[in-house]
Amino acid sequence: MRRRSIREEDLADLHGKVVLVTGGNTGIGYATIQMIARRGAKVYMGARNGARAAEAIERLKMENIGDGSVHWLELDLSDPRLASRAGMELIQQEERLDILINNAGLQSNKTPFKLTTDGLLDIMVVNYISHFVLTETLLPLMKRTAAEDGSDVRIVNVRASRLVPPPAKGNATQVTSYAHAEVAPETFSTKDAVNKDFGATVMGKFRTYGNTKLANILHIKELQTRLDAEGVRITCLASHPGVITTAGTEGAMGAVPLLGWFLTGVVARLFFKSWRVGAMPVAFAAAGPEVVGTQHAKYKGAYLTPMDVIATPSESARDSRLQKELHDTTARIVQELGL
Repeated sequence: MRRRSIREEDLADLHGKVVLVTGGNTGIGYATIQMIARRGAKVYMGARNGARAAEAIERLKMENIGDGSVHWLELDLSDPRLASRAGMELIQQEERLDILINNAGLQSNKTPFKLTTDGLLDIMVVNYISHFVLTETLLPLMKRTAAEDGSDVRIVNVRASRLVPPPAKGNATQVTSYAHAEVAPETFSTKDAVNKDFGATVMGKFRTYGNTKLANILHIKELQTRLDAEGVRITCLASHPGVITTAGTEGAMGAVPLLGWFLTGVVARLFFKSWRVGAMPVAFAAAGPEVVGTQHAKYKGAYLTPMDVIATPSESARDSRLQKELHDTTARIVQELGL
């Protein structure tokens, strides 16, 4: 059963809290930062381009962030080494980290996907591997924060919505809120499996994108399992912002042959919500009081859809074997990178 629409006022008081949001100069990340800052948090905007980050921060101040604050953290997700460096920089600057929101990512319309100099698929690096490295780098700081009395430490992986072309027998306006469900890998035990590219067709690129989103959910579930086993009080969630319009979604829709003009010009305007509305479920995952309330156990490792509905992800996303295989293979890849 869906709850009432969540408002910013429903979020927890975040005064004294430190938050990192990857991405954020536009779209869902931008609106999430604004909402979190308005609740009193000190927020870091993890972004590669300092000039764009500065412009976004000035806009946020003009639009009102209350008594919260926003700061730039140089973060380049195209290379896991740089993601690790950013995490270490934050550790040098802060004595606590209460919320990590892994939001940034490449879209399915990026053409073509390519291998990095390390032989890794760029979209998997940006959307998953670098976020994995950033999270692992920051975990010691988050664990120390979680050990404090009354702490509420959370890690949120954001799954963005995409509209893609229909299957052979389907509706042209099919909205895929489950990009991760378009793939069902037999294994993640090899580097090739993590690195898989499904091809240059529109659907092939969408499946490649979906593979990165599956990795995000498996990452959250494996991390929650690991932290629970260690007795660490950190809540891990995957958040789906809903069907929203951003520059990325418009680009993805526009890339669809023939249907692109219809999808961007008609469907998006009729059925898609603004990115500010899309940010609300992410903000709830990060700061909704219910998450640590009497129903806390059900939120641990959960996959949330708007607004706070705990949904069931694909069978692959629930596979504990794939969770462990992905973690172990990613750890080996990261070790090969010298991290």
